[in-house]
Amino acid sequence: MTTEPTVRESISAEERRALRESIAALLTQRGGSAALRASMTTTPRIDRGLWQTLSTEIGVTALPIPEEFGGAGASFLETAVVLEELGGALSVVPVFSAALASAALLAAGDDAASERLLPAIAAGTSIVALCWAAPSGWSSSGVRAEAGLLSGTAHYVLDAESADHLLVIAGTDAGLTVHDVDARAEGVTITPQPLLDPTRPLASVTFDDVPAETITAGAGAVDAIRTAAWALMSAEQVGGAARALDLTVGYSKERNQFGRAIGSFQALKHRMADMYAHVATSRAISHAAVEALAAGSVDAAELAAAARVHCSEAYTSVAGDAIQIHGGIGITWEHDIQLYFKRAQSSSQLFGQPHEVVADMVKRLRLNV
Repeated sequence: MTTEPTVRESISAEERRALRESIAALLTQRGGSAALRASMTTTPRIDRGLWQTLSTEIGVTALPIPEEFGGAGASFLETAVVLEELGGALSVVPVFSAALASAALLAAGDDAASERLLPAIAAGTSIVALCWAAPSGWSSSGVRAEAGLLSGTAHYVLDAESADHLLVIAGTDAGLTVHDVDARAEGVTITPQPLLDPTRPLASVTFDDVPAETITAGAGAVDAIRTAAWALMSAEQVGGAARALDLTVGYSKERNQFGRAIGSFQALKHRMADMYAHVATSRAISHAAVEALAAGSVDAAELAAAARVHCSEAYTSVAGDAIQIHGGIGITWEHDIQLYFKRAQSSSQLFGQPHEVVADMVKRLRLNV
């Protein structure tokens, strides 16, 4: 039997709307597409100006962190609002990484580690990246921990090249463990990777017998981290899909064919209606997943998995249709719609592909029968 989620109401729905509006206004003021393209070419790949404004002036990184650890004491619902707006702008800032690191530390339940790391995350003075995946993907760790030393390589590490600290999920004979490492420590090598999606900075991180601070993590902590990753990623995917739809509808009103706007053709109306349905259903399931995450509901893992699958597939479908409807201008570097297509593809690969999530859910259901 499930329980209804209970979310802290320290922030009202009106304040949440105001937060959304302030983030949207900031992103517009920052220059939109021009600022995005400039940040894709920097080393490391990060929009430093936007990051400083978001973290230090608006305080978005402090939102889900309890006040006892220097945070705002809000919830991941507010973080999801921010991620949706940033996903719509494809902003190259490590807000998702900050939220995921916060979720990982809170899931671990190690107060000493939280007191050491969370205040700096909340203040935006420390960027923390999560290292997890093996070459084959997110089903296992590419790093081993033995006698307090880490060795091996973590792949597909988001924002590693701009990180100050690394949270490393490492394999041991007893299972997976969580560790804290200074990103500049001797023996740590961070290698930025060439990407299909230039707006999503990923790197490989190699550890050569690196001493690490072990974080005490309770049973199920790693599963809880994955749940948080799925739920929070879905919010970003909703924002991207919604923006791709907006760009497509706008273009369909401007592009003329046979003496009329292409948006007036019934076939394209139906296609854009399907795109809208994908966005609306994605927003609903994403909100349910984030709400369950924020409340600590027993349904959180199942809802996060559902959001992972649905939002990944919906974003990919919306972006694909957007490319088709924009076909009259060609698929060129000069138009932003190709960036949404690439972000949809890259987001669907992180933290387990949708078909892998479905297979795992089926396996768990069979074991519980």
